[in-house]
Amino acid sequence: MAARQALARSTGPSARAPGPARLPAMLAPLGDPDAQIAPQILRLLRDAIVRADLLPGAILSEAEIARHFGISRQPVREAFIKLQEAGLLSIRPQRGTVVQRISVDAVVDARFVREAVEVAVVRAAAAAPPPGLEARLDALIEAQRHAAASADSAEFLRLDEAFHRALAEGIGRGFAWTALEAIKLQMDRVRFLSFEGATPLPVLIGQHRAIADAIAAGEPDRAEAAIRAHLSEILSSLPCIAASHPDYFDPATQGRAGLHAKEAS
Repeated sequence: MAARQALARSTGPSARAPGPARLPAMLAPLGDPDAQIAPQILRLLRDAIVRADLLPGAILSEAEIARHFGISRQPVREAFIKLQEAGLLSIRPQRGTVVQRISVDAVVDARFVREAVEVAVVRAAAAAPPPGLEARLDALIEAQRHAAASADSAEFLRLDEAFHRALAEGIGRGFAWTALEAIKLQMDRVRFLSFEGATPLPVLIGQHRAIADAIAAGEPDRAEAAIRAHLSEILSSLPCIAASHPDYFDPATQGRAGLHAKEAS
């Protein structure tokens, strides 16, 4: 937390010439020294950005990251390029690489695609409920209740991901969730910020319960309505989150958060 606060002070809009992020406090060691380096660097940086350990506006140094891990600059450069393609970094020649601010438009676009995929998933699951899926979803919802009761937001997010992955894998469409993981990164950034009060966890758990019950009852229309309501939650929360963290959002799109919230209501 101290590292995040220090970085926030150095990268806010009033800061002058913010320095590189202090990486040792934020990045875990490489997980497997025998595996390819670039994908590991990509995952570590991506997760740090999504969790807001590396804040929007933070300057990243290719050379510093390479020194931190004791590797050459090539795999870091490869990771930077992929993160820029994902909309998480902006590589500026001669000026440094910067963590992108969150685009409201990108969040809304990702939600649109995710809804289309997950509606198809839950309708298929409800049309022919797969064996074992009901028990799997029940167990995940119960675990979510425990995580919420202990205020463990990181564990709740992990279980939330597991719930949605289980839906896709339950109908034999695990690739659908794999594809969404790359698309929904901007949504995930907002979800990490939302734990400061935008959406109560019992509301999210109740929405998961509604989805699971509709699938178990074999009611595709009801399942579709439940997943649509669940995925619209981020649009309702977006104005509050953007107002609470104005420095984290792209000012060119921030003002449209309210418009999208009205669309969801």
